[in-house]
Amino acid sequence: MDDLLIAIKQWIPIEIVISLTIISVISFIASLIIIPVILINLPHDYFDIRITRHWLKDRHPFLRILGLVAKNILGSVFLIAGFIMLFLPGQGILTMLIGISLIDFPGKRLLEIRIIERPVVLRTINALRRKYNKPPFTLS
Repeated sequence: MDDLLIAIKQWIPIEIVISLTIISVISFIASLIIIPVILINLPHDYFDIRITRHWLKDRHPFLRILGLVAKNILGSVFLIAGFIMLFLPGQGILTMLIGISLIDFPGKRLLEIRIIERPVVLRTINALRRKYNKPPFTLS
């Protein structure tokens, strides 16, 4: 183990290693809090592709554009954090699912469905929703 630490110190300054460790711990704890809150508060038909979704549809065009830009930036942050959590502690797949849900791109709904219809993912999310007396997600 000491050899590994010496090798790491040669390539990466110890301050960066400590910073990355702190960021990893904070993101892990944040993902344990934020991701369940988001998944619990989504409507049960959120992943049903038969239902169209329009974000800020009836708002002023400037507010809609500003909101869409902010939503896409936040989604990108969640997507990147989720990818990193595939290798570090955290809920990587669920975090990536939230990120994908926030970003606007062609084929997004189908990608969401491919992720959420995995039995382990859907079972985990619906168990969480059941714990908080929310109906399970319905898929198309």
